[in-house]
Amino acid sequence: MPAPALGDLTYPGTDLAADRHPLYAHLRAQGPVHRVRTPDERDAWLVVGHEEARAALADPRLSCDLRHSPDWSGDGGYAIGVNMLQTDPPDHTRLRRLVAREFTAQRMEALRPRIVRLAERLVADLPSGGRADLVESFALPLPLTVICHLLGVPPADRADFRAWSDEMVQPTSEAAAAAAAGAMTDHLARLIEAKRTGPEDDLLSALIRTADDDGDRLSSAELLGMAFLLLVAGHETTVNLISSTLLNLLQDPGRIAALRADPGLTAAAVEETLRHDSPVERAAYRYTKEPVEIGGTLVPARQAVIVVLSAAARDPQRFPEPDRFDLHRDARGHLAFGHGVHHCLGAPLARLEAAVAVETLLRLLPGLALDADPADLQWRPSLALRGLRALPVRY
Repeated sequence: MPAPALGDLTYPGTDLAADRHPLYAHLRAQGPVHRVRTPDERDAWLVVGHEEARAALADPRLSCDLRHSPDWSGDGGYAIGVNMLQTDPPDHTRLRRLVAREFTAQRMEALRPRIVRLAERLVADLPSGGRADLVESFALPLPLTVICHLLGVPPADRADFRAWSDEMVQPTSEAAAAAAAGAMTDHLARLIEAKRTGPEDDLLSALIRTADDDGDRLSSAELLGMAFLLLVAGHETTVNLISSTLLNLLQDPGRIAALRADPGLTAAAVEETLRHDSPVERAAYRYTKEPVEIGGTLVPARQAVIVVLSAAARDPQRFPEPDRFDLHRDARGHLAFGHGVHHCLGAPLARLEAAVAVETLLRLLPGLALDADPADLQWRPSLALRGLRALPVRY
């Protein structure tokens, strides 16, 4: 029997781009695992329960390697280089080890003064008319500038990288996405070669020269994949986290007042947003290497499995009243950054950038308020990421 389409499983007229949580709640009520056809015409097994999602993310029988995909044709599988997101241990372990030293919480915290200065400059550059789109003017340029600085991407190239990333994350067509991937590949390859001949004080140069105790280094394909992954994942998801955190706060003046009275709540606001409005809708596709039982459902071998992080975060078995945004909730245990060996390497940086963004805006813009009906805000239509197209504010 053909798998039902996601849209057919929810109520007529439901806008899946704006809010998938009613669908996930409907599915969860029937069980934690469901076979569906996704909007991109793939058959997959959807995991929507928290405990089942956590277990699936840590199960070595679920592979991130595209060669275990049911439709893998033997022609590769890596869009740009070889990256950690699409490899399993021991390859993943080796790749992560070679880059992890550059992403410790201590090293990320050392970036705070630079990120604060950037946030302050972006606020100073907001339109003088008292109205702005905080996605375009603030939430996007902040993490994009930070990750490009870290990697050593020249300022003149950043607009191109942003355009290519946008096209790959939210394709307008297959041809346009392929062209963007090709252009980014070529540009990153040239940038890596330039860093080889003239290394600078940046992450990409450090990755080129880094070696572990065995003298292991990243190959050219691995460097390309690592640069691509860090560049795209290093800003796309954080844009969504910053804008969603601001939206959650601005929808309720009481929340803004609470943060102004107790700035220590900023980290809690970010953490609750990670749970309540995960910037990453789902984990990267997993593929069963053998038949695997997930939540009482037997998933055959060579099947695609989608672990829905945002659905797991609204599981009432794990978080009471999960649809309520609560600044005082203990949101620890959410899966917004994944779980297991693929837990997001950039989590400390994302948390830092979001906290600095909120702190800076509330400090410098005392009259900051939402300038639109929340029901009218548009969300980017993506099964992978959840983010606002725009966040109109007045100040």
